[in-house]
Amino acid sequence: MMSKPSFISILIFTLLVFSTASFAEIYQWRDKDGQLHFGDQPPAQAKAEQVNIKINSYENVEVVNDLNLTSTTKKKNKRSGSVVIYTTTRCSYCKKAKLYFNSKKIGYTEYDVENSSKGKRDYKKMNGTSVPIILIGNTRMNGFSKSRFDQIYYSKKKN
Repeated sequence: MMSKPSFISILIFTLLVFSTASFAEIYQWRDKDGQLHFGDQPPAQAKAEQVNIKINSYENVEVVNDLNLTSTTKKKNKRSGSVVIYTTTRCSYCKKAKLYFNSKKIGYTEYDVENSSKGKRDYKKMNGTSVPIILIGNTRMNGFSKSRFDQIYYSKKKN
């Protein structure tokens, strides 16, 4: 007589099935008309390249010291030690960053990279690929992490 599968064994099976999807590879290729395609399986009849995906999140924040902006904007940011954030309206990390700044009474200037001409222009000059981009003085932070932001922001306040 067979027993019913236990809750634990069903849970383990479900976790194994769904966890493998998180390790899926992404491929890109062009079709015969030159259209770019992406997928989790390389096509049989086209040459595909694997795409390395870098996710900006709380765990993966990149800090860069080359702002790639106009010299006037660089000088202004460096002098003031100000915080500038480049956002979009639907970005959840942007919202979290702004809520954090407000809770700590940290002044900031916001530019929407979709709706503001300056935001669009700066985003293009910085070769932006995701938001938020946060400028703290002359340091650029791609993504948002409270601890990483505090480390940069408060070290600049001391200087």
